[in-house]
Amino acid sequence: MRFVLVLLLFFSGAAGGQGYPSKPIRIVVPLVPGGNQDIMARAVAEEVSKGLGQQIVVENRPGQSAIIGTQAVKAAAPDGYTLLSVAITFARVPAIVKSAGYDPAKDFAGVSLICRIPQVLVVNPGVAARSVQELIALARSQPGGLSYATSGNGSTGHVAGEMFMRRAGIRMLQVPYKGNAQSLVDVMGGQVAMMFDQVSTSAAHIKAGKLRALGVTTLTRSPLFPDVPTLDESGLAGFEDVTWNGYVAPAGTPPEVLTRLHAEIARAVNRPEFRQRYLERGIETRASASPQEFSAYIKSEAEAFAALAREAGIKAE
Repeated sequence: MRFVLVLLLFFSGAAGGQGYPSKPIRIVVPLVPGGNQDIMARAVAEEVSKGLGQQIVVENRPGQSAIIGTQAVKAAAPDGYTLLSVAITFARVPAIVKSAGYDPAKDFAGVSLICRIPQVLVVNPGVAARSVQELIALARSQPGGLSYATSGNGSTGHVAGEMFMRRAGIRMLQVPYKGNAQSLVDVMGGQVAMMFDQVSTSAAHIKAGKLRALGVTTLTRSPLFPDVPTLDESGLAGFEDVTWNGYVAPAGTPPEVLTRLHAEIARAVNRPEFRQRYLERGIETRASASPQEFSAYIKSEAEAFAALAREAGIKAE
């Protein structure tokens, strides 16, 4: 009897994987509509829907640093019909927000990365630095006097700034804002000297001459700005800090379901016309090698940030 039960469980699991998906899939974006994460979650979902032959509904559930939507997916059934759109902050928030209520490595299973978005170090054109090394020299000449804008403690720009200061051996003054838009405005206006921003949102201002790009945070140059060196090339060997987006599922989701989803995501983001469309906006579409690799990547990102947060004393506002 026990042998029969084991066989039934095995074949029902296999059948479940083969028959997946048999109904619409829901993807929760834990932010308001309109940002890069929302745009990419919807764009990839549309392509994946075609491959799966099933509707994918994208639902925005913002609030509390994306915690509300994240917790909702954590509590969902692990059947592959509820996924979460995530960004790098998903891996970082629990280290600085005690009420986060989730562990990015234990409570979720990776599905796949969908894109990487390089950051770029930009300065106001009036700043007397035309290279990363000149900026470092300027900062050393006035310890704590050079200001950099961020969209808040623990934000991607703040983390990049902390990494930059540690690697360069300098101190700068963080000027936190409630959002990225106003921080950009004040750097362009000269109220703040510099910031780390996503290439996708700074590109137009750089091309218009309102910002000067000194370096990108990837290990390879951005196709949008091939003449802008990497920070790695600029004397900060190995410097890399990239924002990314992906999909995760509740822990316990069947491996065969994760594999099916990953295959369709990889097919979608690797289509040449799809890649080119977003590369022109500074967004590099890319899938993980496997769901397991993405899970491991999230875990490593969470651990690295937790260490930095402890060293730098980064706390939620």
